[in-house]
Order: sequence, then C-alpha cells, then structure tokens
Amino acid sequence: MEHRTLGQQGLVVGAVGYGAMGTTFAYGPGDDTESIAAIRRAHELGVTHFDTAELYGWGTGERLLGTALAPIRDEVTIATKFGFTPETFAPNSQLDHIREVVDASLVNLGTDSIDLLYQHVHDPAVPIEDVVGVMQEYVQAGKVRYLGLSNTDAESIRRANAVHPISVLQTEYSIFSRESEDLFPVVDELGIGLVAYSPLARGFLSGSVGPRSSYAQDDIRQFLDWWAPGHYEANTAVVAGLTELADAKGISLSQLALAWILAQREDIVPIPGSRNPGRVAENVAAAEITFTEDELARIDALGHGVRGKRAG
Repeated sequence: MEHRTLGQQGLVVGAVGYGAMGTTFAYGPGDDTESIAAIRRAHELGVTHFDTAELYGWGTGERLLGTALAPIRDEVTIATKFGFTPETFAPNSQLDHIREVVDASLVNLGTDSIDLLYQHVHDPAVPIEDVVGVMQEYVQAGKVRYLGLSNTDAESIRRANAVHPISVLQTEYSIFSRESEDLFPVVDELGIGLVAYSPLARGFLSGSVGPRSSYAQDDIRQFLDWWAPGHYEANTAVVAGLTELADAKGISLSQLALAWILAQREDIVPIPGSRNPGRVAENVAAAEITFTEDELARIDALGHGVRGKRAG
C-alpha cells in the first residue's frame, strides 16, 4: 500500500487506516472474535495505522485493539484519544483526568508507548496550552510519540501547535461531510496532516444503508440528522447517483467514497472501520483507485445534494 506522511515530525502510515470505534461502541453489539479477525486482516493487507479511544467502550475498545495487535505491535502505529467524562459524555480535559486516562490507555493497549495521542474534543473549560503541556509530558517521558487534536477549531490548533508540534488533525470528512475543509488553510500553514473519521458517512456510503427503523434503538444513526424524515430520502437519492457512478467504474460505493477522500489531498488518511474481514479487504482496495477530473466533478456535484448536518 502507498504510504502517506502526516505532519512534519516523522509519522508515516498506510494510505488507508482502520478506525476501531464500531468494534465496541455506537453501532450495536459486536463480536470480539470477528473484530480481531478483521483488524488482523487489515494489517495483512497493508494497513499500518489503527485508531481507538477511551470513549469506545470506556477501555474495552482499547483492550480489544491491543489484543488484536499484540503479535504485530512493532509493525503498526496506534492512536488513541482522551477528553470525556464517562457518566455524562461531557468534555473533560482537566489535567489530572488526562493523566489518569492516558495511564489507563497504556495499560489497556498493552503497550509502553502510544504512537499518536489526541485530545478527542475541545474542552472550553481548560486552556489548550495546558492540555498540550500535559500531553507533552508523555512525549518527554517516551510514552507518546506524536500529538494530535480532534473536533476542534482553528484558534485552538494554532495555540496548541505553539506549545508542541501537532502532527495530525482528526476530523469527520466524507462526501457527505465537508465542513472541515474550512480548517484546511490552517493545517496547510502549520504542516499538520489529516485523518478522516467516518469516511463512509456513518454507513450512508457503505452500500447497505437503511432507514432508522432498521437499526437498534441505541444505534447512533437513530440520532443523526442525515436519517431525519425528508433528509433520508434526499440522501438516498445522492447515494443512488454515486452508486451509478461506482457501478460504471466497476467499484463499490464504499471504495468510491474512500478513493474520493484520498484524491482530495496527499496528506489525508481515511480510517474506515468494519468488523467484517471481507469488507476490510474491500476498503483497503480503495487505495488503488484513481479518478478523472470529470469523475471528481460529478461526485462533487452529487455531494451538494446531501441534506442534514454531521453529528459533531
């Protein structure tokens, strides 16, 4: 697989990564055995970057990923995130809480060092300079290699980078969700790479989307604006147009969606997640797909028909 450089501090990863949120969180009950098989299949196919967070099952997601990657730990990079209060899901980057979470993440992942540590969400109650100061302590101690931010704004990115170099901004980005393009100028200015989460639009671009009634009551899609009455129908029409284009090209809808992201920038890495090894292989194959300018223009035009706001 092609490799891409994220930031200016030396982080190099495969062009398509793996997002582990769905193994334990947000998308209904999982199967640990199946998830571990999917994660290991991703590595076999060239994926080197794996992403999780404390939030994903409050430690269970990290433990599952750590177990899956233990035999190949030296061949991959692992990213995790801190920044929430379990009881309320409110932002929490209080300094002692950061230390507590990161120490626990190291144990959960079964590793001596986290390759990429993110603040998961901006916390208006704690100055970002203080947050990055604590993150920097772990870099200096050899327990973290690179720093990143997620779900934040341009001012916070600048202020954070002034304390310690930020290697990666993780943001939701897909054909359905392009709001984060507003942050491209600041990451370009500062030399920060991008990781795209939810690149398949929470499943809308997976090729198997259904209405809210087809998902469990605790599934995240019950609460997302893209599935709201009126929006869902408009968005399935967008998917129909994209699927027609994908069919003409001989690829799947999900491959089109991932390859589109890769075509936008040379320093962006999508992190699709799947508990199915076959779907993982399909996602990874997107790294080999290219588009003509006309195809990109058609995708862009169809994307303007999306209705509803992203989750963040």
